[in-house]
Amino acid sequence: MAEKRLENIMDVCGLIAKILLESGAETTRVESTIAYIGQAAGIDLNCHATMTAIFISTKSGGTTHLVKPNVSIFNLQKVDEINSLSRQFFAHEIDFDELERSVRNVDHQVIDFTWLQKIIGAGLVSVAPMLLFKATRSDLALAFFVGIVGYLASQWGSKHSKSPYLSVIVGSLVIGLLANLLQYVGIADSAANIIIGSLMPLVPGVPLTNSLREIIDRDILSGLVRGIDAIMIAGSIGIGTIVGSFMAHILTGGI
Repeated sequence: MAEKRLENIMDVCGLIAKILLESGAETTRVESTIAYIGQAAGIDLNCHATMTAIFISTKSGGTTHLVKPNVSIFNLQKVDEINSLSRQFFAHEIDFDELERSVRNVDHQVIDFTWLQKIIGAGLVSVAPMLLFKATRSDLALAFFVGIVGYLASQWGSKHSKSPYLSVIVGSLVIGLLANLLQYVGIADSAANIIIGSLMPLVPGVPLTNSLREIIDRDILSGLVRGIDAIMIAGSIGIGTIVGSFMAHILTGGI
């Protein structure tokens, strides 16, 4: 009976660690959460999380649980829900059975924003950097719409390819092409400002932030993996923007 309970606890802890890591949590958060849950359950657990594997074991070394995560997209709302559940369990506000049910519900639950919210959010994020450049009102409005079009283009690319780099290349290419064409026809004042603002929804902010936090926390391996991924995405954005601007240059006759 004790072995079955231990197996059940480690299975739930493995699922919790998997949800956290796949949803954008840093590895130190994953490891500390599992340690707190084990402590609340009366079991000393060790957790070692990387971007490719999660190992959970008892301190005696008798049992080890391996989980293989698939880090692709981020969902910080799931991270927040799992954190709330782990705190409630640690404070003995809920029992283990309720924790297990809630965690499995979070795992199967599709937590997402509506397309309207995503589109408006992409537009607002695109406008915010333009305020630093004291852009004209027309460029602010154009950045809003160009950012939305670029975001939709990247989402289209992600549906047709599993590579995250291709999707941002498509989005940034569209942004670079539209911004330069708008400046050429005289609608926009500064294509560069519009490009800088419109690229913001594509910038890998979460991977870059997590990379720096993990390197600071001495988790060098995961930090470097996240950092290289962020650099690859940033490089893809640069490639797409250059190609889009070059295409606009060709379409306008090199003027």
